[in-house]
Amino acid sequence: MLLALAVPAVAAPDINLGGELVRVLLSLLGIVVLIFAAGWLSRRLQARTVPGGRRLRCVETMAVGARERLLLIDANGKRLLIGVGQGGMRTLHVYEGEAAAPDVAAAMPAPVGFGELLARWKRTP
Repeated sequence: MLLALAVPAVAAPDINLGGELVRVLLSLLGIVVLIFAAGWLSRRLQARTVPGGRRLRCVETMAVGARERLLLIDANGKRLLIGVGQGGMRTLHVYEGEAAAPDVAAAMPAPVGFGELLARWKRTP
């Protein structure tokens, strides 16, 4: 009983909730800025090309098996259809001349709004 009286009561430290909230929000904002800066920097470093521009570009790929692929390559105005597999690479066809640019609006489906997506999700059982 004497021991309980001798221990002084420890006061709870005063916590500034407003200051802590500002500190957490600034830290979160700093992390988001770092993520965007890293993304921008990685795109910037990947976009570096040799003087004269890029002359070789992969237009499209398609898997035709577990380890086999078809590649459509654009090389100096020519389009090459290349087969890639375990045995190596083979040129299957060479398209001469410039290829017509595909209609991007027809190839891409119309974007779905968040509200419509949420309504679809709620309707599914």
